[in-house]
Amino acid sequence: MTARTIDGAAIARSTRASVTERVTRFHAAVGRAPGLATVLVGEDPASQVYVASKRRLATACGFADHHRLLPSDVSQAEVARVIEDLVADDRVDGILLQLPLPVGLEAAPLLDLIPASKDVDGLTTVSAGLLARRLPGLRPCTPAGIMRLLDETGVPLVGVRAVVVGASELVGRPMAQLLLERGATVTIAHALTRDLPAVTREADVLVVATGVPGLITPGHVRPGAVVMDVGITRTDDGLRGDVAFDAVSKTAGAITPVPGGVGPMTIAMLLENTITAAEMVMAGSMGDLTPGRA
Repeated sequence: MTARTIDGAAIARSTRASVTERVTRFHAAVGRAPGLATVLVGEDPASQVYVASKRRLATACGFADHHRLLPSDVSQAEVARVIEDLVADDRVDGILLQLPLPVGLEAAPLLDLIPASKDVDGLTTVSAGLLARRLPGLRPCTPAGIMRLLDETGVPLVGVRAVVVGASELVGRPMAQLLLERGATVTIAHALTRDLPAVTREADVLVVATGVPGLITPGHVRPGAVVMDVGITRTDDGLRGDVAFDAVSKTAGAITPVPGGVGPMTIAMLLENTITAAEMVMAGSMGDLTPGRA
């Protein structure tokens, strides 16, 4: 058996095309382009590449680009002031603070300055609470992208056994919550999980987000399972995922490649979140979601 390769790049292109149509309609109705603000602190090469890609694709979809570049020695208070200015700017519909931040800056308090209505990364405490309570809100981009891939591939989720390897606040935990919302029976595995292969072999849908190249081998995978590889690590042999793709492809039923699988969907869902935020504020259906007002 050879697994079907899930083409995340193609699904991301389709998603961006839909976003572009919505941006055009928004511009016609409101008289301005929806705005995405990216805040990049420091000169981390990977972050520079990621932000440049996000800005390029956002501009191609018709978004107004409100970029802020800050030096690596900037203070916590100075970053906070930049975010607060963007929050107050009615031209800005979504705000993304690129992580990780330089040493000496605390991400959580800065993220929590972003109201849920502009939290297009879905990472603030309020956004996490909205997801946990199954209330409307913007969902973290990578888990949302994986859900889109599963839907577009026709993978049923009601009643299936899903295993998420990795318990980060960025991917693992929200991924588990989104799968649970859709009726899957979900297990979260992590670095302290005993006998990981025994746990992952129970999965009909296996999502892996650990940052450990080649962690998942055929012995971890149930024959016919759907495998979603979130990991991407630059090695001497090129980019590698958390899944040993060639070997696992002989066991899985469907699998995402690295690159070209989950990665393109992360930016696509960021753009979809941004136009959704703009539309919801325009319609008055979201507003500033804060505790006690959701």
